[in-house]
Amino acid sequence: MKISLIQMNSINDKPANIAAATRLIEQAVAEERPDWIGLPECFDFIGGRRADKEAAAERLPEGPAYRAMQELARRHRVFIHAGSILEKAEGEERLRNTTVVFDRDGAEIARYRKIHMFDITAPDGTEYRESAAFAPGEAVAVYPCEDMIVGCSICYDIRFPDLFQVLVAKGAEMIVLPAAFTQQTGKDHWEVLCRARAIETQTYFCAPAQTGAHKIGDETRHSYGHSLVVDPWGHVVAKASDGAGVVSTRIDLDRVKTVRRQIPVAQHKVPLARV
Repeated sequence: MKISLIQMNSINDKPANIAAATRLIEQAVAEERPDWIGLPECFDFIGGRRADKEAAAERLPEGPAYRAMQELARRHRVFIHAGSILEKAEGEERLRNTTVVFDRDGAEIARYRKIHMFDITAPDGTEYRESAAFAPGEAVAVYPCEDMIVGCSICYDIRFPDLFQVLVAKGAEMIVLPAAFTQQTGKDHWEVLCRARAIETQTYFCAPAQTGAHKIGDETRHSYGHSLVVDPWGHVVAKASDGAGVVSTRIDLDRVKTVRRQIPVAQHKVPLARV
């Protein structure tokens, strides 16, 4: 199976972001002919003030971002793992940070809402309080993609290994992490965390990311980029250059089977209650 990761520099302009995502997907289809395409976190809208986010959010399965990705999947007969979309949640004042996945017919086959909220103070003192605007999800999600099971996660989830062990227990052979990692944390933690999750889970780990600058009010923030694919042994087999673009590689399920046979960690797990 051939896959393509879309790296974007989304901003607080929803129509422009949807147009950019469409253009990059069309480029990937024309140049790479992939079976599966992954978009970054908040591909439809990033930055702005809280009121801007609320105005840009969609009530799924409606909205321009949802419909655009659904139509692209149907038209090009490709799986689209639509990064994440700002979702208006029923009965909840806060939004959801939500992945939606479409199959080759444009049918929705998975929906995952980000579980772990990015509430941190960066080394330079910048505060991030994702939980002020977003409510956490409560359920894990996997889906079938041809002969493969794919697990869902989003950005800050990467720092919580237990989630990924649950995905493996549910059959995941590839795990996808759409992200908008900060420049500060990304330069030190991004690649090592992606490789660690791939090694621990013995899966292909695919991380399409945001890159470049966006505005939150009068403040400019930067996303790290460096979208990448890591194989089950922990090797980076594809990595994006700086700027928006497409990076592609092939997924070999035999590689997953070989690594799991060589180091059968699933068979060696010891329940901690016994220790």
